[in-house]
Amino acid sequence: MLKSIRIENFRGFHSFELQQLGRVNLLVGKNNTGKTSILEAIQLLCSRNKVDLLAQKMTSRSEFCFDEKSNNSLELDVRHLFYGHEIQLETRFAITATHDNSSEELVVSIKAHNIHIPEGSRVLDAYQNDEFIKALLERDSFLEISWNGTEKEPLILLPLSSKGGLPIDYVRRFRGDNKNSASKVQFVTSSFLETERMIELFDQIVLTPEEKLVEQALNIIDSKIKRIAPMGSIKFRGSLDGSRGGFFVLLSDINQRVPIGSMGDGVWRMLGLALATVCAKDGYLFVDEIDTGLHFTAMSDMWRMIWETAKRLNVQVFATTHNSDCWMSLASIVQQEDAAEDGIRIHRIEKGKEKSVVFTEPQIVIAAEREIEVR
Repeated sequence: MLKSIRIENFRGFHSFELQQLGRVNLLVGKNNTGKTSILEAIQLLCSRNKVDLLAQKMTSRSEFCFDEKSNNSLELDVRHLFYGHEIQLETRFAITATHDNSSEELVVSIKAHNIHIPEGSRVLDAYQNDEFIKALLERDSFLEISWNGTEKEPLILLPLSSKGGLPIDYVRRFRGDNKNSASKVQFVTSSFLETERMIELFDQIVLTPEEKLVEQALNIIDSKIKRIAPMGSIKFRGSLDGSRGGFFVLLSDINQRVPIGSMGDGVWRMLGLALATVCAKDGYLFVDEIDTGLHFTAMSDMWRMIWETAKRLNVQVFATTHNSDCWMSLASIVQQEDAAEDGIRIHRIEKGKEKSVVFTEPQIVIAAEREIEVR
């Protein structure tokens, strides 16, 4: 498990630390304090040097620019990854984590044009042709991504345009390269998981004990749900176009299968949370606005499902919320469970502060009993 995280020069953080991390960590705080950016930072570190993940985060925020020298081609504007939204040579951000007996660090930096290409860098692995090498040499700067830990990942070099743009075409060539030994990482956004992704996760747990756990999680929302199964037809799946579907459920009081889209948002959200948790075995789960789509009466059971699954499958959880019912429900789990060994933590993020305010298990219980606001 991660014990502490240090973020330097990443997005809205010049310098920031999360300490006393536990098995389950809930980040609270006002709007625009950087809670989602913290999740992103830790996810990037745990995923090591996956270029496609970095591009995915920027795309989700519409961080684009146009290269006027290349027919106004669309590029990723890397300036927004760095504190102050400005870059120059040697500008860098770093994300560092400590474990019990080790540490790891991800460093992303802007480097000067350099004809020498380091041996073992993935620039040569990804581009076995002279066209890319020529393009690299024509650029004045490039984005360097390096990860160091118990093992060392190959250095990644990506050429930048004069405006600091990262050509999307170059990023695509790294997509799908999952050869590194990064831990299992699942990220659930505030707008739910996509249907295709949900089906992929479900396929990983079919006919395993975790499939039953997912069904039990759905019973938190609707006790009549007996079974769930993905749609079998690829043609049918392809017609979903991002809609809430792809699964059928069997209800105890209806003698036919029901499309999951006919159920409420809570069922869909709980399905995503359960699938992401069990598929993060021996890894990390990140959930932005974890309370989205859930009634307050379901939150205690949701937290219990995540807590028990995380302990059993060795998952470390990081989540955010603005909801008082959400953290109060987590407090009820602390009161009922022996959480001291692995740890449940609430971290309050305050704008401009270099460390979070940490609430340990006893402090969480006291805050809940005395109705002290932790957000």
